[in-house]
Amino acid sequence: MYKVKLFDKEHEKDLESAVNQFLAGLNEGQLIDIKYEVAAMESEGEQVYCFSAMVIYRD
Repeated sequence: MYKVKLFDKEHEKDLESAVNQFLAGLNEGQLIDIKYEVAAMESEGEQVYCFSAMVIYRD
């Protein structure tokens, strides 16, 4: 069975840490793909970033 795990963080290092922690729990061959996206927007005069990743894996 295929599954996805979604991650959404405000800082790229937090995203990296969360994804690495999840990947450490997978067995060899379970990982299929990782999709990565960055969104930027302005809020109250400040630029806000959203870093997200979708890990596709076999259960």
